[in-house]
Amino acid sequence: MTAVTEPKFFTSSDGDLAYHEAGAGDLVVLVHSGFVDHRVFDAQIPALAETHRVIAADVRGHGASANATGPFRWADDVAELLRHLDAGPAVLVGVSMGGRVVSDTLLEHPELVRAAVVCGASTGDFQDSDPWHREIQAEIARALAVGDLEGWLKAFLRYVPGPHRTLDDVDPDIPRRLREMALHTLSKHTPGEKDWLVPVTDTWSRVPKIDVPLLTLNGALDTADVIASAQRLADEARHGRAELIDDTGHYLNMEKPAEFTAAIRNFLKSL
Repeated sequence: MTAVTEPKFFTSSDGDLAYHEAGAGDLVVLVHSGFVDHRVFDAQIPALAETHRVIAADVRGHGASANATGPFRWADDVAELLRHLDAGPAVLVGVSMGGRVVSDTLLEHPELVRAAVVCGASTGDFQDSDPWHREIQAEIARALAVGDLEGWLKAFLRYVPGPHRTLDDVDPDIPRRLREMALHTLSKHTPGEKDWLVPVTDTWSRVPKIDVPLLTLNGALDTADVIASAQRLADEARHGRAELIDDTGHYLNMEKPAEFTAAIRNFLKSL
């Protein structure tokens, strides 16, 4: 398999943003989930790089990328990266928060996107009303309010098994890796710092205008709201379709790397 390079950086409108590159050919950009970094794609980067040029970004405020010092949108950061690479339009693949970033980029900068894969997410307007998810959000808020790092991590890692399992049901290496990445990202921030993120709004009304191939890919053990919202995204986009991977939850690319990679490869072959 093709080795992953050391991080590269480009100067954005607000600081230096990091990305990793491997392979050659048509461009595929991987966008990771929240609080972690590009390493969630450790299994996919070398595999996809056998046939494509793969870029794995560290989203602003995560990994090796700069924190925000003013208002920003992650979709605009992705657009800046693609223009810096001068190699688009690209296929974008995002998991969880990264999936939302991908759909936002597709809506805000459609000329830069050739096709998209949205995993464990739909659009920026999605709100998961599942009681299990709301309980986790409350736990995270309580932990942040009192500076309880371990409490925050415990709540965050509940996303790994999802609402239908416990951490005992998954490979312990997955929460270990996520914990390591989350601790690194959290170390970049200070309690109470200003959140400069500007959300992309009015997304659902624009989904029917999406005119590129779109795949939503989800773990069958994720919350019902996540799966239903992804199905809606696939149904309302002009060229959308939805797939589920059995026996896995929100971090399907880490739990079922072979199946996840195969689904991405099949999608790329269909383009």
